[in-house]
Amino acid sequence: MHDLVVEGGTVVDGTGVPARTADIAVSDGRITDVGTLSGQAARQRVDADGLLVTPGWVDIHTHYDGQATWDDVLAPSSWHGVTTLVAGNCGVGFAPARPDRHEWLIGLMEGVEDIPGTALAEGMTWDWETFPEYLDALDRRRWSVDVGTQVAHGAVRAYVMGDRGARNEPATTEDIAAMKAVVKEAIAAGALGFSTSRTIAHLAIDGEPVPGTHAAEDELFGIGRALGELGTGVFELAPVGAAGEDIAGPHREVDWMRRLSATINRPITFALVQVDSAPGLWEEIMDESLRAVDDGADLWPQVAGRATGLLGGHFTTYCLFDLIPAYQELKSRGLDDEDFVAALRRDEVRQAILSWQPGPDEALRMEDAYRSTYALGDPPEYEPGPERSLAGLARAAGRTPLEVAYDAMLADNGRGLLYVPILNYSEGNLDPARTMLLHPRSAAGLADGGAHCGVICDAGQPTFMLTHWTRDRSRGERLPLEWVVKKQTHDTARLYGLGDRGTIEAGMMADLNLIDYERLQLGNPRVVADLPAGGRRLVQSAVGYVRTIKSGVTTFIEGVDTGERPGVLLRGARP
Repeated sequence: MHDLVVEGGTVVDGTGVPARTADIAVSDGRITDVGTLSGQAARQRVDADGLLVTPGWVDIHTHYDGQATWDDVLAPSSWHGVTTLVAGNCGVGFAPARPDRHEWLIGLMEGVEDIPGTALAEGMTWDWETFPEYLDALDRRRWSVDVGTQVAHGAVRAYVMGDRGARNEPATTEDIAAMKAVVKEAIAAGALGFSTSRTIAHLAIDGEPVPGTHAAEDELFGIGRALGELGTGVFELAPVGAAGEDIAGPHREVDWMRRLSATINRPITFALVQVDSAPGLWEEIMDESLRAVDDGADLWPQVAGRATGLLGGHFTTYCLFDLIPAYQELKSRGLDDEDFVAALRRDEVRQAILSWQPGPDEALRMEDAYRSTYALGDPPEYEPGPERSLAGLARAAGRTPLEVAYDAMLADNGRGLLYVPILNYSEGNLDPARTMLLHPRSAAGLADGGAHCGVICDAGQPTFMLTHWTRDRSRGERLPLEWVVKKQTHDTARLYGLGDRGTIEAGMMADLNLIDYERLQLGNPRVVADLPAGGRRLVQSAVGYVRTIKSGVTTFIEGVDTGERPGVLLRGARP
């Protein structure tokens, strides 16, 4: 008898083959059969007629390193059909950790990933020092999703080199050997890979670059050899120029990555986005990554399905009104949210803010902001045209851009948001993102679940991939549904060696999404104060996920948490 049979769904199985109607049988957390299974006995049957059935999404770029130690839901990623996630990206993490480095590691994560340090300090218990001990601590927990993690260069460098490592001083031969040993121990214990950051855009809360930012080749190759000797693990990084701060550096990065990957025979995945300072650079880097295959390298530019966009409102880190003295005076009163919004509705407050006259430099800055800032809308629009910019809306309505912004942010009881796409939007559309996704060496990622709590909320990207690219896009070509599903299930799982998931086939993990495809829709991002110590973060929900199943157990029904926690720690790659 089967534990579960999902009946009559439109199955898009993650292999890329056309959708088909089929039943899915599950026993002991794994798929046992796919086909016509009418009449076969099962302890539970779920009717999926009229629903799209896909594998659970495999999100390879998150920052739940701290949150995973206290939170068993791991939202908002889990709200979007993610059933497997990988943390420990971008060279920041919490292990290994000497007892006197806890506060410093929190500051590193807060600075780089905008996760409130007070929440991390309150939420984590630090019942580990080494990386294997960190894995043991995670292994004692259960979640709504499976969790894998990587060992981070910043933590390793500080653990081995102390203040010299934290200050990015050059590593000695002895230092490199010690770091390699720590990383090798971590990979052997179950880390899925090693991560580092080399972009100067990544700074700790004290303004210092992430340890490893300026690491020389001997350090990178020395550590990388730990993966090569074990024959497992992914080398992940945020490379030089990742945020557009250096347009010459990315080519040098590809050169050493090509040589390192060929030397250790391991995949390297690195963040790649379109930057305004060099809008065509991403094409050159992707082509070089493809040519590197001929040299025996295995490079995977990691790309996003949409623009990286800042969200601005009254309760986010960034607000368009930050330069306005009358607004800052109101902020300084320390009003609670309800009273703050009530004050904004008063005519005298509105007049004081909207009558602001910027100086010459401020005026130029604001004019640029009016052109590049968009009303996010309801439902949110992530590929807005110029007519949706504050400048465009103001022209159409015969108002000032500041007036348009004021009313937009007062929507939804003062929680309305403005959208500022800063990466992947140099041409004012998502055509480059589409081309990146289609490139044969690209990996879908960069959703950053758990991070950038006060200004970015991209954890809903798996949902966006379906709604925008396969169904709703109106400003250019779409993408095939079967291809998009495969891109964020089979392909991401295989990159990290997770060969037991990502497709709906006999023997695979029974990780499934049952989706009302026509009803699937992203909700509006919103600020909530649900982190430890009252920390705030941006979250985004979705409607249309009728049921999410993890290892054969239903974790969400219509977006509501069932309380089931079948998710476990993933120790290492699996065939």
